Amino acid sequence: NTTAGGVSSGSGMGPLHLDYVLGITKAYTTRVGAGPFPTELVYDAAADSGDPIGKHLGTVGHEFGASTGRQRRCGWFDAEILRRSVDVNSLSGICLTKLDVLDGLEEVKICVGYENTDSGCVGSSDAVSFECLKPIYETMPGWSESTVGLTSIDQLPANALAYVKRIEQLIECPIDIVSTGPDRAETIVLRHPFSA
Repeated sequence: NTTAGGVSSGSGMGPLHLDYVLGITKAYTTRVGAGPFPTELVYDAAADSGDPIGKHLGTVGHEFGASTGRQRRCGWFDAEILRRSVDVNSLSGICLTKLDVLDGLEEVKICVGYENTDSGCVGSSDAVSFECLKPIYETMPGWSESTVGLTSIDQLPANALAYVKRIEQLIECPIDIVSTGPDRAETIVLRHPFSA
């Protein structure tokens, strides 16, 4: 169980002893295997066909399974899904990873909600319902500057900073850490989890 409640029950430590709960998410959305994925940018790596942004995210983000080599499905950031995770897990803060993967995109999109495309679908918490949902996007300008290896929020390009801040507003949870590359040192720490 990957929820904060699962950590508590699995470790034998009661939930009142958790001072800080850090959620970790990418600056875009990925999924492995079948199932609903409203913001997916369909790209087939084997056939080299499909959405060019999906290709960019998968290629630049190295979105292939470590042991299987299986292609991960990639899509725009889904603030609606993350907001639900913030609520379910009582998150204290977020670590936003792979911001650097978005470098060079002319525009970036954030899913801010869903439109129900089928009046027969109800709710949004089960897989059947998600198949009927069309994402509602907010489009923001991208950035051409590299964010790779940046370690200070002041170094981020203005549009990258605006993207991070907008996600923070939409999910109603502070972004405390931003990852700008695969190396441990390629990190912007805004609020350290152990001193929160």
